[in-house]
Amino acid sequence: MTSRRQLLKSALLGGGAGVVAATALGSLGPEAAFAATAPDIAPGTPDPNFAEGRIRSIKDNTLLVLGSNLVFHRIRVVDGTSLWKLGPVAFDQAKPGDGLYARGVRMPDGVLAAESVWLNIVNIKGHVRNITGEKLHLDHNGKEILCHRVAGKSVAVYADAPPSADLSLLQVGQHVQILGAWHPDTNEIDIATVFSAH
Repeated sequence: MTSRRQLLKSALLGGGAGVVAATALGSLGPEAAFAATAPDIAPGTPDPNFAEGRIRSIKDNTLLVLGSNLVFHRIRVVDGTSLWKLGPVAFDQAKPGDGLYARGVRMPDGVLAAESVWLNIVNIKGHVRNITGEKLHLDHNGKEILCHRVAGKSVAVYADAPPSADLSLLQVGQHVQILGAWHPDTNEIDIATVFSAH
């Protein structure tokens, strides 16, 4: 059986892999963006199959990304790449200015052939300062983050219960963790999942 990485390399190198379903190679779950480094990478060593930063430009199916360490990454999106922006999206939803995390296979020319790309993903913790309508005002290290509930997308996980579209159990003063999609250059995010211990 062909491995995910072999399939991805074939798709990138034109080895006849053909069109692969968008979810066939990479996980679309936002939690996967923050997964631990691969076990074969020494602690403190950069993972060559991971990239992060902001999109500077897009040419054809390649994203030119400036990392937070000021290193440029070329990230190639192929038929099998999974893209997430508060949910599964098409490649045309990637825009210059978007932040991203990407995992994939580093090719001999230095290009990262992406298995998964998460656009504008954030994972923050804080205290609920206020709740107004469809918005949650979060105190994150002394800064206010405005978190928007998105109908049909946002869910809450209370303690160990399954995800629920009902966010009404959230209360002012609660400590929460939020996975979501950042609005670039603002203090606003759209909520994917809000985790509460209560």
